[in-house]
Amino acid sequence: MRDILDELFDVLRQRRSADPTESYVAALHDKGLNKILEKIGEEATETLLAAKDAETGGEAERKALVAETADLWFHSLVMLSHLGLDHRDVLDELARRFGISGHEEKAARSK
Repeated sequence: MRDILDELFDVLRQRRSADPTESYVAALHDKGLNKILEKIGEEATETLLAAKDAETGGEAERKALVAETADLWFHSLVMLSHLGLDHRDVLDELARRFGISGHEEKAARSK
């Protein structure tokens, strides 16, 4: 069964070659990696601020955090697509790390 990430990645792949005046994703690709990274930075900052609000806020703040996280993930997927990488590679890496202590995993990366 295909999940939303598979479906979204297919759409991102299709839109990469679309007309930049017709597609937001195509416009990002057309502007290049630096623009995509700039958007990720903006979305990361907005996600951090939303998380701070959600810590002491109510349902509206929690929904805002979910929306900002979705924006961050979306733009991260655009970045992967731009670089010819697949979201499944990230999922495989997360699966590889599953069950490993975070401290152990971090120590293994620095070797």
